[in-house]
Amino acid sequence: MGLLSAEVDSLTCFSNIWRQAEGSNVLNREQMWMSWFLKGTTCLLQVAARSTPRLPPQRCLSSSLARILTKPHTPRFAIPSYYPQGQLWGMSLPISCTRSYKKDTKSILDFPVDPITVTDIKQYLRSKDIPFHDGYSCLHAPSMFLDSAVGVPADTGRESFTMFIDKTTGQFLCKETLVEGSWEDLQDCLEVMQKEGQASLSPHVLLGYPESLEEREEKEQELREVQRIWSSAVPFSDLPDEEAQLVKTMFQISKISNATLKKFAVRLFKPTKSLVFPWFGGRDSSLRGVKLLSAQSMEGGTVAYTEATVPKAGSYHNLFGLPLVGRMDSEVVLTGQEVDTLAVSQATGLPSVALPRGVNTLPPALLPYLEQFKRVTLWLGGDMRSWEASKIFSRKLGLKRCSLVRPGEFQPCPLEALFQGRNLARIIKASIPAAHKSIVSFRQLREDVYGELANTEQVAGVKWTRFPELNRIMKGHRKGELTVFTGPTGSGKTTFISEFALDLCMQGVNTLWGSFEINNVRLAKIMLTQFAMQRLEENLDQYDSWADRFEDLPLYFMTFHGQQNIKAVLDTMQHAVYLYDISHVIIDNLQFMMGQENLSVDKFAVQDHIIGAFRKFATNSSCHVTLIIHPRKEEDDRELQTASIFGTAKASQEADNVLILQEKKLVTCPGRRSLQVAKNRFDGDVGIFPLEFNKASLTFSAPVKGKHKLRKVKGEKGEGSDNEESLGETLKKEETTVKKEKLVKLERPPKATKTPRAVKSPAAGKGTPEGEGKKQP
Repeated sequence: MGLLSAEVDSLTCFSNIWRQAEGSNVLNREQMWMSWFLKGTTCLLQVAARSTPRLPPQRCLSSSLARILTKPHTPRFAIPSYYPQGQLWGMSLPISCTRSYKKDTKSILDFPVDPITVTDIKQYLRSKDIPFHDGYSCLHAPSMFLDSAVGVPADTGRESFTMFIDKTTGQFLCKETLVEGSWEDLQDCLEVMQKEGQASLSPHVLLGYPESLEEREEKEQELREVQRIWSSAVPFSDLPDEEAQLVKTMFQISKISNATLKKFAVRLFKPTKSLVFPWFGGRDSSLRGVKLLSAQSMEGGTVAYTEATVPKAGSYHNLFGLPLVGRMDSEVVLTGQEVDTLAVSQATGLPSVALPRGVNTLPPALLPYLEQFKRVTLWLGGDMRSWEASKIFSRKLGLKRCSLVRPGEFQPCPLEALFQGRNLARIIKASIPAAHKSIVSFRQLREDVYGELANTEQVAGVKWTRFPELNRIMKGHRKGELTVFTGPTGSGKTTFISEFALDLCMQGVNTLWGSFEINNVRLAKIMLTQFAMQRLEENLDQYDSWADRFEDLPLYFMTFHGQQNIKAVLDTMQHAVYLYDISHVIIDNLQFMMGQENLSVDKFAVQDHIIGAFRKFATNSSCHVTLIIHPRKEEDDRELQTASIFGTAKASQEADNVLILQEKKLVTCPGRRSLQVAKNRFDGDVGIFPLEFNKASLTFSAPVKGKHKLRKVKGEKGEGSDNEESLGETLKKEETTVKKEKLVKLERPPKATKTPRAVKSPAAGKGTPEGEGKKQP
């Protein structure tokens, strides 16, 4: 009866608040909600404490209950996952019978209007008399959740600083209770604690988003799958010597001893012949997930390695090898692969951990676990991509304590160095500091220059798989560059650039889309169609399969739409680079950011300011920015040039690459669109090649006919070269050449020894992107 009475009191309390708030104005309503907040919260927490005396530790995924209740216009009660679906403290909730779907809340970025700074965080903590000390990437403070935590002594709460607050985002994490949340959540908790006069709060004061029945079943299924794989996996010490040696040879870990594999609890999953790397986490160091590494023989005698994680990679935030690190260790080696961690630990005895997703990203959620180390050596691999990632990750970790192992002939990845019999301890000791005071001579640049000369293909950047002609001209997609893309209105700029970016994203390039012209739903529909290479409207039964694969791509969207302020956009981009290690940002398009600026200022000056800001961001953040700009109004019979870009010449001057989507109605051309590379600062090559649009898959990467091959033009670096051929001249010369070849063949008799070789390619579908309304001539 006591529990039922408390439930009735709590529900009556909030119903009275709601009725009174509806009859008051906005100001009185806010004051009333604030005044009644503590009483209602206390009622709910009392009911939760009585009904669930033994609650498992709950990690915060959303705003706190206090912040929810102070916003009556957006009511969203957080239902803990340990309650049955459709029941909340005796209340009956309707269960939706519509088609459920998976939702990743992190796939769309919504940046706060006023981003938090470390100065704001420090001032607030001082105003609340919260002691803290400055760390490398986080502020360390006593946890407010320890005194009430189950199994944690009360006298340890204020002696050890176990709560870490990210200096950049304000996100906090209590390592003892695994409570985490946003900066707003932390502020709410401190306000509640001080108003109540309490010394600490329960770890369950922050509730997560309610989980649907499908989500809970999927999570339970993943945990069962983890346990099934782990229980079926066999330790290497239990394998016959011949089989163990064969598996080691297949994964190139023959130099790794069984003792090292046992130390890191690495096993073999026989059904798929995969290595199993466990993920242990939490205070009890329980099994939270596994990563499976499989090997497959390819043509030419090469071996391809594939990874699979359970649960999915998005929630696989861990550091392999972290449970073996002692509390007093002050030095660690950070690697990009689990096998490299095994090699470092065996050869040097130093603490070593591996990133969960290699060189793709370093999630900020892992930074608190690296705060104890005074020296962090980043040895992520032996290629240029690993070297670039090392320099980016060192900014997050703190440049002063980081040192980098430069890739080279005598400094490959740790596993290969162990196989070659090199001294890994000496390589780590010779690592260079990440923070250089200054560069005063060529001696300090010498190794960087040699690295670029010895790895020309890697320096050129990531190659496109759908646009081989683009690789021949631009050589690849490189970080830190600014690409300006233009084309006639309605020619399919957004459709092309979405496939352009999707191609790179499928190869692991973390991508952020800022689409101000079309909404994210339509953009995602276009990209999903291009990803599946078919119209899913006609194959809805395949939607979930393709959507699951598309969801695994490192692709994120801004929530902006319509005219936006340049400062808000840049803040969001910077936020995304820090959180998700974004390396490619697409802005569609520049004109939508000019409407929010001061109308009294010259619009061309505003545009130059915005272009300069993007140029500076790309350089400082080592992130490639693709900027779509509409051209000036030109006559239909004239092709576009770099001078056709709207505004002054600053856009083409600041850009490293200028791409133009040409649209011409020519009888001699099988497709009316061509892509022109008008500027290429990397090596100066420019050129033009035809595109053929496939309406069924919304792609431009369909193969073109053999006689319209790539015409590459070499001219001076930069735009407007005198040697650059126009699209019309190129096509006319090709047509003239073909006619002359036909006349020669008619005059001369055919030779029996040689036969002209015809290049055939399948005809691609014709059409236009959705919404263009133009027909193929």
